[in-house]
Amino acid sequence: MSVRIKRLAALGVAALAVTGALTGCSQSASGGSDGKIVVVGAENEYSDVAAQIGGKYVSAKAIMSNPNTDPHTFEASASVAKELSSAQILVQNGLGYDDFMTKLAKASPNSSRKVIVAQDVLGLPDSTRNPHLWYDPKTMPAVAKRIAADLGALQPSHKQYFQDNLTTFNRSLETWTNQLASFKQTHANAPVAVTEPVADYALQAAGVDVETPWSLQAAIMNDTDPSPQNSAAQDALFTGKHVKAFLYNQQVTDSITSHYLSLAHDNGIPVVGVYETMPTGYHYQKWMEAELTALQKALTNGTSTEKL
Repeated sequence: MSVRIKRLAALGVAALAVTGALTGCSQSASGGSDGKIVVVGAENEYSDVAAQIGGKYVSAKAIMSNPNTDPHTFEASASVAKELSSAQILVQNGLGYDDFMTKLAKASPNSSRKVIVAQDVLGLPDSTRNPHLWYDPKTMPAVAKRIAADLGALQPSHKQYFQDNLTTFNRSLETWTNQLASFKQTHANAPVAVTEPVADYALQAAGVDVETPWSLQAAIMNDTDPSPQNSAAQDALFTGKHVKAFLYNQQVTDSITSHYLSLAHDNGIPVVGVYETMPTGYHYQKWMEAELTALQKALTNGTSTEKL
């Protein structure tokens, strides 16, 4: 587990935030007293998908939901374990990114609670080096399928409703997957720089070449200083104008990442802001579309989209 992710697991998070649904999911924190299945997602992108699948029969909540804060430095809240006690389904990322979820769940044991871990659903080993699974086009269809199955097991009379919502959700993802395929034809092997591997899975699916050394990405992700050699290589990407866009993590910033941002500005490299937590006003699929559209604008006409 990375240094930064270890810190996240140790600190926990500030508060549960309620996630709305496309289908009008209640935002009540009633703990299921209204008959709705309570689903808690470690990150709001996962709770959003659960809300879309569960619709009117689910109350979906998220632990991490603020895109304007560093997701790795939340402070623990005494109310979180209490909120989790009512959860019938937990959805988390895995790969050490949100181990706090497991610890909080143990503090509020429930033998009938179902736990969905994206890492396990995808069959990924612990050695998988990039934990930002929600940017991988394969992740949410698989997680959504598991959510629909678990919801159906809890409320068999609504099983077909959940399956219908799953079909609708998968169909709604086609805009993004088609966008990725088209992007790959138009901008194959376009060179870009990044701060850390937040969007790397989507970039790979889009056929983009990430020129930033992996060891530098990992260092920033793990809250350590990059080596002088890697720092020099990253600087040269900007000063030599060897990249056509710079993907900048808007949530995890420090003097090192700010230095790269300044170099991008100084050398006319368009900047695309990326996020670990789904921004306000989006649903998962529209968020992914917006990120890719921003990159397309950067590569096509040099337009920056630093914030969504």
